[in-house]
Amino acid sequence: MSTTVSTDIRAEVTLDTDTVDTIAILEAQAEPHARPARAKLTWTQEDDGEWVANYGGYFGGSVDKREGRYVASDTFGLVVGDFASLEQAQAKLADQLHVMLPSVIRPVD
Repeated sequence: MSTTVSTDIRAEVTLDTDTVDTIAILEAQAEPHARPARAKLTWTQEDDGEWVANYGGYFGGSVDKREGRYVASDTFGLVVGDFASLEQAQAKLADQLHVMLPSVIRPVD
């Protein structure tokens, strides 16, 4: 003999910011593969030694040339790293943006 018992148990959970960010990243990675891997990223040279990133229509950060090195800063102005070449700095910032802004996925032209 078997008995079916129906229960409705709900719990309230409070999550810290790091956990919410981790969940957002995991959800973005779990999306179907039909969607583009990255948002469109374009670079504009604003001034001599300064490049600004446009990531899916949003400010993505910048790369500044300082004393022969290239310093990449993200959307929030936090330094991503110091690099020997402009290409390395731009590539690292692009990778960082893809993780930081997973919901900014738009078709790649």
